Amino acid sequence: MTYLLPSLRLWLLTLFVCVLAYASLVFGVAQALAPFRANGSIIEVGGRAVGSELVAQDFTEPRYFWPRPSAVDYDAMGAGGSNLSPTSQTLAERAAETVVRYGATADKPVPADLVAASGGGLDPHISLAGGLYQADRVAAARGIDAAVIRRLVQDAAIAPGGVLAPEPVVNVLQLNLALDRLEQ
Repeated sequence: MTYLLPSLRLWLLTLFVCVLAYASLVFGVAQALAPFRANGSIIEVGGRAVGSELVAQDFTEPRYFWPRPSAVDYDAMGAGGSNLSPTSQTLAERAAETVVRYGATADKPVPADLVAASGGGLDPHISLAGGLYQADRVAAARGIDAAVIRRLVQDAAIAPGGVLAPEPVVNVLQLNLALDRLEQ
């Protein structure tokens, strides 16, 4: 009994410091230094949330740029990569279907990131090469000069970021919103 009360006090103090104080401190610092990021990087158009710049969305219309394939059907609640092995027939068939969907030819192969899902399944970016590869399709679907679309892709490119992004990438949602603004 002599150890029960001090142990209980220590437990309550630890609970307060580790749960309430630490979480409040981290929340406050995040809100003060980076409120947009701390609140999920939600993009709004006309006061309405249209998505997050951190989570991929499934765009399927030819008039939009398409994201990387998702192993989790773009469901943020179940983020994760594919459980299929590199030797899986199912994975090979999915990749072949994607290549056909993009209309690849021998002289114009599809960039690898447009065929393979990312590790988390929700990567909002495609490579600059992936964006430029899709420019002709998007231009034809929108009736806009392909050079204008390519310029839009180039302007949307985010500079390489070391090991995680060794080449320029493009945020698909941001690019598609820029396309919609172009037609307004």
